[in-house]
Amino acid sequence: MQWTVHGERTIYDSPWVRLALTDVEIPGGDRFEHHVVRMPAQAAGTVVHDPDRGVLLLWRHRFTTDTWGWEVPAGRIDEGETPAQTAVRETVEETGWQPGPVRHLTTYFPHNGSSDATFHLFEAAGAEHLGPPSDPSESDRVEWVPFTVVRDEIRAGRVGDGLSLTALLWWFTFAAGTTA
Repeated sequence: MQWTVHGERTIYDSPWVRLALTDVEIPGGDRFEHHVVRMPAQAAGTVVHDPDRGVLLLWRHRFTTDTWGWEVPAGRIDEGETPAQTAVRETVEETGWQPGPVRHLTTYFPHNGSSDATFHLFEAAGAEHLGPPSDPSESDRVEWVPFTVVRDEIRAGRVGDGLSLTALLWWFTFAAGTTA
């Protein structure tokens, strides 16, 4: 059953996020205003893996949840940039490693009941070290984490970021093959 949208009005707007009230009607049911978070920019993230080193991850703090955890390199897609270009740029900026060619894994909507946020996930086999990250404020440290340790960290709840968790689980499930 598809809901009918009668209109939408903006409550708050910025380059990062827009909060709207959408006038919706459920088939055979009520008509009401539903809060919707609109995200002007999409995001891309990359699982960079190497058979000898593991997965390239960032250990970082997120103030919004006051938590520490492992994350894959990821970020907002800039205007005029493709998701694949963002995946490469963010990896270089956040880690100092140039990923090998990126391959699309999946695109998904992390909370589509209330937001139009869109995440594009990629993988890259290997990377070349270029130097320190150009944006060192992104993480406390950057490490190649062995595959078995990544699985243990996921199990222990130390990969709590939805984009990273989805990317890693997707990669381990469908793309890793015999690599990991």
